[in-house]
Amino acid sequence: MDGGGRVAGPVKGRPIMPQPHRRPAQPSAAPQPPAGRHKRLPPEPRPASRAALLLRRVTVHLSGSRLGRHGASLLTAAVIGGFAAYGIALGGHVETAKGIGLDLADAAANVAGFKVTQVDLSGHNYVTPARILDAAGIKGTTSILFVNADEARARLEALPWIRSASVRKFFPDRIEIAVTERQALALWQINGEISVIARDGTVIAPYSDDRRYVSLPIVVGEGAEKHVGEIVDALARLPSLRDQVRAAIRVADRRWTLKMRNGIDVRLPEEGVEAALMELAGLDRDKKLLTRDITIVDLRLPDRVVVRLSDAAADARANMLKARAKAKKGGPA
Repeated sequence: MDGGGRVAGPVKGRPIMPQPHRRPAQPSAAPQPPAGRHKRLPPEPRPASRAALLLRRVTVHLSGSRLGRHGASLLTAAVIGGFAAYGIALGGHVETAKGIGLDLADAAANVAGFKVTQVDLSGHNYVTPARILDAAGIKGTTSILFVNADEARARLEALPWIRSASVRKFFPDRIEIAVTERQALALWQINGEISVIARDGTVIAPYSDDRRYVSLPIVVGEGAEKHVGEIVDALARLPSLRDQVRAAIRVADRRWTLKMRNGIDVRLPEEGVEAALMELAGLDRDKKLLTRDITIVDLRLPDRVVVRLSDAAADARANMLKARAKAKKGGPA
């Protein structure tokens, strides 16, 4: 009966079944591989990146210094910030970010002992050490960690005087730079301007009163810089003739005309320049050709040498021929 004197009726719905007694759950054992099979090994850890190795090395280096653990943390943040700014610059977004990032990275690496303290230069004669260091991107705050040797070499070889260069880094703080300079071969005059050129025609410097330039041969005209080695080498083999040449003029980029110091023009052929010069040297040695009263020596024809007399010499020759003809007419029949 319930509390009100009523008899409780049966509960509708499913009958409640008694629950059997259960044991507490036991942890299941790890599945075993089938017999005859090898266990799968865990994946090997990926090697650390260069940036991570660099950061770890710098941090360890600094942790033993005066700055201690706090300095190492600051260094880590600085290096990360420097790499971030450098990445922005490489992406072409902000050029100044590259400089800022490199400065931060250099400062951090310098604290760790990687500041460049020694630069060994060799092979330079015309290019000043300051110009070499500037082209290589090395300054008082540069860290060896962030010197790109290939880029520095390319910038050095872009200088007109430098034909080739090598840049080597020696950790922790030394850089070696060796350059091979071009040789000044001649002075090239074009459009009223005179420049110092190398054998390959590269303009390496404007002309000045530098004593090293005074004795250089002079070539003139369009295309002369491309063929300068040809005429300079040919004349070098005939010193007695070379010393009489004031300039070599390139004509229509096909042949040379030599302007001699006494005003005579020597017209050389397009081909066989060396043979023509040897013939000219022989005529001057045996017949004193270049000291005569002439204005032009033409060596362009393979079977003869043509000369043109000066006006005075031509008049004198004409008067002589007239006198000779007159004397013949007045003689015996």
